[in-house]
Amino acid sequence: METVYALLVGINEYRDGMRADLRGCLNDVAAAGAALETIAPGRVRARVLTDAAATAAAVEEGILGHLGQAGPGDTALLWFSGHGTEYPALTPDELLVEPTGWCQALVCADGPLPDKRLGVLLDGAAAGGARVVAVLDSCFSGGASREEWPVRMMPPLPSWRRSPDVGGRDLTGPDRQVGHVLLAASRSGQPAFERPVEGPDGPVFQGVFSYALTRALRAAAPGTTVRELLAEAEAGVRRLVARQQPVLFPAEPGGPADRPLLGGSAQSPSGYLLREGPEGWEVNCGRVHGLTGGPGTEFTAAGGGLVRAETVRADRTMVVPDGWTPEPGSVHAVSLSALALPPAAVVLDGAEVPLPASPLLREVAAGSAEEASAGLLLRVEVRGGRARVLRRDGSPYVAPLPLATEADAARLGDCLTRLVHWHRIRDLGSGLSPLSGHVKMEVLPWEARDGEPLRPDGNGEIVLAYDGTREPWVTVRLRNTGPRPLWCVLVNLDDCFGAETTLFPGEFIGPGMTGHALDGEAVQMLFPASRPVRPGASVRDWLTLVVAEGELNTVPFHLSRWEPEAVHARTPRRAPADGLLRLTHDREDRDMRPAYSHAPGRWAASTLALRTVVP
Repeated sequence: METVYALLVGINEYRDGMRADLRGCLNDVAAAGAALETIAPGRVRARVLTDAAATAAAVEEGILGHLGQAGPGDTALLWFSGHGTEYPALTPDELLVEPTGWCQALVCADGPLPDKRLGVLLDGAAAGGARVVAVLDSCFSGGASREEWPVRMMPPLPSWRRSPDVGGRDLTGPDRQVGHVLLAASRSGQPAFERPVEGPDGPVFQGVFSYALTRALRAAAPGTTVRELLAEAEAGVRRLVARQQPVLFPAEPGGPADRPLLGGSAQSPSGYLLREGPEGWEVNCGRVHGLTGGPGTEFTAAGGGLVRAETVRADRTMVVPDGWTPEPGSVHAVSLSALALPPAAVVLDGAEVPLPASPLLREVAAGSAEEASAGLLLRVEVRGGRARVLRRDGSPYVAPLPLATEADAARLGDCLTRLVHWHRIRDLGSGLSPLSGHVKMEVLPWEARDGEPLRPDGNGEIVLAYDGTREPWVTVRLRNTGPRPLWCVLVNLDDCFGAETTLFPGEFIGPGMTGHALDGEAVQMLFPASRPVRPGASVRDWLTLVVAEGELNTVPFHLSRWEPEAVHARTPRRAPADGLLRLTHDREDRDMRPAYSHAPGRWAASTLALRTVVP
């Protein structure tokens, strides 16, 4: 059975000449030890170092000797509660790896243990194949490795300053992979607090981070990942204090953060995380992650529970569970399942034209600030019984439409909502997604399909030319350069405002593998039948690649071409009436096969423009 080797270090009392003592560190390591025994009964081999016994040398020996015993399948855990410090970087090596100009260190009973030295020691403990975890509850711990209540920070003493000739000792060695995962109480440069908290026998002092993390550990379900634990601990910290932001490192999806704390196989990376913050339920993504939708945006939990967005903030989204009540203090992996499409600004110029009631359209006044700042602008000019739908520069989106009857007005409304839906697909963005760039979309001439991909010109378009009367042929390939399989769909949008996914309807591409449009057959860049092939003519297409961790709903990516004269002779797919682009499958929609019901996880999107010309 896998063993948990734990080194628990707590320092309340520091020697003379060092800063005032702390009150909660011994309580921290006692709570940590009890939590470990609860979740891994009979498997914990703990060594405890407290106060004067917790010298820098003793901590180093504890990592090398005690944690170093851990082998494959075991877990080696360092839990440090005490002061942290920072001091100016002096040597060239230090300045190279410390862009802030400051080095961080844990303060042991007799002096500092620099963070870079600590990192080398922890990675050494991982050399035997063990899983190595470090929990650091001290100030500035996010660089490594406590105001209203005691703060775990100690100014550096002059005797701690190292001379330049030994400054690089902790930084030697070639570039290496990080062999441990770090859960830190605060960012580099931030304080970490301790305060009275509720204990089993009444109020006791504890580090805020240690208190929140041990509570999360006790409540966690089997298989809960480090990422999910820290998400709940972070919310717990913010429920108690401000100005303290716990840190996870390394945080890349699919890495050590996505494994259970005390060992076990890697889990599928969590999507976004739903947790209970100080102001209510929240999801840990916001405007900085590219989420622009407000009310209407939806997330779906792994078990199927739905939460609806109320307010999108910089770093998080405040949500309300719909039809279920999450357990207080619990953490749930959720995925973005419906994206609120921002409305287009519509300027009406001419006769009164009633806009259809749609969340995709918002009337603004000509010359207003709303018009100037609009991302997508549709200008409707009515002259002589016909409506022209114009871009910001005055060029037409579509041919003029008759506007004499109620049916004509309905057709105009359909046109406007169609244009908005088409543009939202083409300009689909997922913000700073960790999947961005993992799948490369490449277009190559068919006759040179084993060569180099074509490059966009100065206008950002790949230009393809007819050879006499023969249309250009190309191949489109999708190369997964990431570390795990990713699900991909390729949406082809044309300049008649149609969209479809025939080229690559949706399939997983393995790591290092390549998917091909039309299963490797040639993609023929034909002119539409309604457009003559003559010198100077051109048509445009856009390829939007959507990449996700799981299957997406591709139904919203299908729009038949805009053909106003045939509007009543067919049943085109219209823009969603609620203004949402739904990324998961609606079980009532029989057009979708197979009927996947789970959320897609993280996703990313990119678009490539093509222009086919007749010389």
